[in-house]
Amino acid sequence: MPAAEIRQAEGRSADGRTRDRVAQLLFESGAATAAELGAQLGLSPAAIRKHLDAMLADRLVEVRESRHHGPRGRGRPAKAFVLTAAAREGFPHFYDGIATAALRWIAEHGGPEAVSAFATAQVAPLEERCRAALAEAGDGPIARAEALAKALTAEGYAASSTAIASGGQLCQHHCPVAHVAAEFPQLCDAETAVISRLIGTHVQRLATIAHGDGVCTTHIPRSPRVTATTATTVRTDR
Repeated sequence: MPAAEIRQAEGRSADGRTRDRVAQLLFESGAATAAELGAQLGLSPAAIRKHLDAMLADRLVEVRESRHHGPRGRGRPAKAFVLTAAAREGFPHFYDGIATAALRWIAEHGGPEAVSAFATAQVAPLEERCRAALAEAGDGPIARAEALAKALTAEGYAASSTAIASGGQLCQHHCPVAHVAAEFPQLCDAETAVISRLIGTHVQRLATIAHGDGVCTTHIPRSPRVTATTATTVRTDR
C-alpha cells in the first residue's frame, strides 16, 4: 500500500477512536458542549467540533441548547450535544440481563425443551421477513445465500456471503443476542435452522460470536435444494 494511503487509513482509524471516546463521554454524561468534551479529551474545541460535525452528519448526535444556571453572559448560548437513540443502541444495556434472567426462569420451570421452543418462536418473525425478501432469489443455495445476506443486513446483522470451493459461506458480523446466546445456545440453533430452511439445504454453523468468535460463520454446501432440511451448529465453547 502506498505511503499516502497508509497515512489516510491511520488518520481514519485515529478519527474513529476519538469519536468513540466522544460517544462514551456523551453516554456517561448525557450532554456536553464541545468545550467540555475538549477539556476531558485534551483537544481544542475546534478539533472536537470537527468530530461532532461528522457525528451529526451520521445522525449519531443531536444538538440541544445548553442549560445555564445563573445570569447568562453575552453571546449565543453554548450548544450541548447528546447521543441520538440510534447511537445509544450501540452501547451495552440492561436488556441482556433481563433476557438472560427470563430464559433462566424458563429453563428452571420448563427445561431445555421450553428454551428451545422460546428460541424458535423468537426467530419466526425474522424468518418470515427474510423469506419474503428471498422470493425472487431462485432455488440455488449460493444465490439464496447472497439474497439472505442482504436481508439479514437490513435486519441489523451486517451479513455478507462469499463463494468458496466447497460451496459458500454466510457471515454475520453482528449478533443482537450474543451475550444471551453465550449461555443459551438454543438461540444459535434456532437461527441456524432458519438459515437452513431459507437456503433450502443442510448448513453447518462453524463459528459464533456468542462463543468468542469474531464472526458468526455458516457453511453452505454446493448441493441441490431439497425439501427436508437439517441444520447443525458446531460448538466452539468446548
